[in-house]
Amino acid sequence: MKKTGLIVSVFLLSGIISGQPVWDHLLKAKALTGEGKTTQSIQILSEAINSQKDSRLFLERAEAYIVKGDYSGAISDFNSANIISGQSGEYGLARVYALKGDAATSIYHLEISMRSPYKRSEKEIMLDPSFRKIENRPEWRQFWKEEWYSLPEKSSSEIEYYASSGNIENATTVLDELRKTYPDDVAVQYAGSLISISAGRYADAIKILTGLLTSDPDNERYLRALARAQTASLNPAGASMTWSKLISLDVPDASLLIQRAECFSKTGETDKALEDIDKYLTLYPEDKAALSMAGKIKTLSGDNIEALRYFSENLRIHPNDPQCYLDRANSYFTAKSWDWAIKDYSMALDLDPGNSDTWLNKGISLLNSGKKEDACHDFRQSFSLGNKRATDYISRNCIK
Repeated sequence: MKKTGLIVSVFLLSGIISGQPVWDHLLKAKALTGEGKTTQSIQILSEAINSQKDSRLFLERAEAYIVKGDYSGAISDFNSANIISGQSGEYGLARVYALKGDAATSIYHLEISMRSPYKRSEKEIMLDPSFRKIENRPEWRQFWKEEWYSLPEKSSSEIEYYASSGNIENATTVLDELRKTYPDDVAVQYAGSLISISAGRYADAIKILTGLLTSDPDNERYLRALARAQTASLNPAGASMTWSKLISLDVPDASLLIQRAECFSKTGETDKALEDIDKYLTLYPEDKAALSMAGKIKTLSGDNIEALRYFSENLRIHPNDPQCYLDRANSYFTAKSWDWAIKDYSMALDLDPGNSDTWLNKGISLLNSGKKEDACHDFRQSFSLGNKRATDYISRNCIK
């Protein structure tokens, strides 16, 4: 594996390739904006806009302008997005004017957005920090006096909250009441699928979501929920297809690559998994979870040398994280490099001495390196922390 810093430099300096998918431009720009590199983000999007007049490019560049503090640039881009895709920039305009403290203009655009196909949920709007400056203004209070959401929409949000917190009983109670009046409402059906996922009834959730997607095949919320249900029901092949569908829709979320990579790794498609992870790492080269996943997939494929490179890079970036030491130690363990495994397990235990599995694996490594007495100490430590698997090692090696 090449150094991730070098990968990113080459990636950024290579510029925008003519005909490159909009999705790639969006992912690059979002990553740069997230790092505070708004000038580079704006440059990438501007070059893309020169060859592709896509509303999503204008919307993303507007977000970069907001982070940069250039509200005029953001307003211009949101208006440009509106011209290409009617009303797509209205919510963004509401946010910008709120940041400027112009409550009247902000609410004007927010009302247009609420009557458009781009209507946001109450939760999303209420939690949006852009509106903090106007939350105590009379225009804001007047806006919320109007009934913007139907009863199924309101109740569905309540059900979603209960389901996400594991309160299945309350979620089911609300759903049962809702079904009496709105049995065929899509919001009600979707809410039912969320309860099924939370309750572990994955087959029921998949059936509901598949039905909803028949009439609305590109619905992002339905697809995400379906992928979660498929993953939880141990159907990584199905889930990978659903994540691929979201990617094909150009949903600007790089984490979709990680989700799909995890599915590919479970179906044994390691090359595809690593391709997704490496693409993600060009965007977020210091992401701990992605580096760890890449190393683990390489370990499973039998390429321990490449695995160690990923794990070592992760340790370089996150030197005080016990999991990073564990990842590399486990790779050494798999390769039967016992002394190196012992060193990394020891470092992990310095940072997290209460991990019983680490004590056990360190003991096994010590045993294999001929240090029986030290190994027995570690087995007993593992057992004292509740690891029953240590019992067998103690009985076979440590009882005279």
